[in-house]
Amino acid sequence: MRQSRLANDDRLNAFCTDTEAYLDGIVGGPLSGLTFAAKDIFDVSGHVTGGGNPDWKATHAPAKHTAWVVSTLVESGATMVGKTITDEITRGIFGENAHYGTPVNPRAPGRVPGGSSSGSAAAVAGSLVDFALGSDTGGSVRVPASFCGLYGLRPTHGRIPLAGILLQAPSYDTIGWFARNADLFSRIGAVLLQSDIPPVRPRQLVIAEDAFAVADHKVQEVLRPLVERVASVIGNCTASRLAPTHLSDWSAQQQILQGREAWETVKHWIDCVNPRFSFEVAERYRSARAISEADVEAAKASRAAIIARMTAILADRTAVCLPTTPTPAPLLRERLSTRTILRSRISALTCIAGTTGAPQITLPLAEVDGLPVGLSLIGARGSDEMLIAFARELAEILA
Repeated sequence: MRQSRLANDDRLNAFCTDTEAYLDGIVGGPLSGLTFAAKDIFDVSGHVTGGGNPDWKATHAPAKHTAWVVSTLVESGATMVGKTITDEITRGIFGENAHYGTPVNPRAPGRVPGGSSSGSAAAVAGSLVDFALGSDTGGSVRVPASFCGLYGLRPTHGRIPLAGILLQAPSYDTIGWFARNADLFSRIGAVLLQSDIPPVRPRQLVIAEDAFAVADHKVQEVLRPLVERVASVIGNCTASRLAPTHLSDWSAQQQILQGREAWETVKHWIDCVNPRFSFEVAERYRSARAISEADVEAAKASRAAIIARMTAILADRTAVCLPTTPTPAPLLRERLSTRTILRSRISALTCIAGTTGAPQITLPLAEVDGLPVGLSLIGARGSDEMLIAFARELAEILA
């Protein structure tokens, strides 16, 4: 009953109360003595993976195996203390769950924690655990990390095995994690990335002018001195627009391709179960179902062009700098129309790494009127270690 006891003490509504998933870490590993939580899309043997929706939970059997990423952390000494709330089937970006409630954002009370890894971000920001696992398909680690003032990473697509998780859109799904400080974040990365390649520093910084233009003026203002500091550390800096037209065009193709994959992943289950969804989630599946083959083919062509452009920009150890989110965390229970506009602005920023499969780290280095907002760095595919090491270096410099 250890997880239930923790959930009863959960002042943030971060943890699932209908599961007792708990795994003791192996003594002596590099993460011994640390606690972590896992978003309720990660399998734990003997427990049902709920996915943020009661009908999903009711129609699925307990997992037969534990997810690779969870087992790896436990074998490295970390103790998993429970599952955390997620947006339904990971189809959200704000963290408000119509069935289980919204986790509290400890760094921005009265505002959303960000989703879909909402409970994991809240648990770390509120010091209920040392670190937590999330997933990132369209921004579900990067956005809550920005809103809650945490380090977060969307790794290179395919770097961390997806075995044992509830998938949304496999061509975009990645596994990430949250931590409050760069040192611990780096230690977790060493375990999950399983690489002994010595990290290197970026050789050049590209400031994404069109990405900064998406952000609120106040966000641009607070990030500007940080960008200047990062540029001075790297020593070679240029400013450039990433998209030949608009970043909204880049976002549009990902919404089509990710939406189609998300629908294909669950359409049989939806057809059989007729599950309860919030209006917002139901609308996203309805829209995805209407995507035509012509839409998909056009989006694939756009994706190929975006990948080619970003591959050229990120060559030779270049890092692209941009705001993680265009605003700090918005207020709870905002109108759907307001959320739709903000979601589009968020997607214009998150689609860059999502489309290219490149790693993106968000750094909790700024605040707007006391509310956290993240600064991000994107590197070429496979440069995860470079970004993590540089984030750690920046934390020491800026301390």
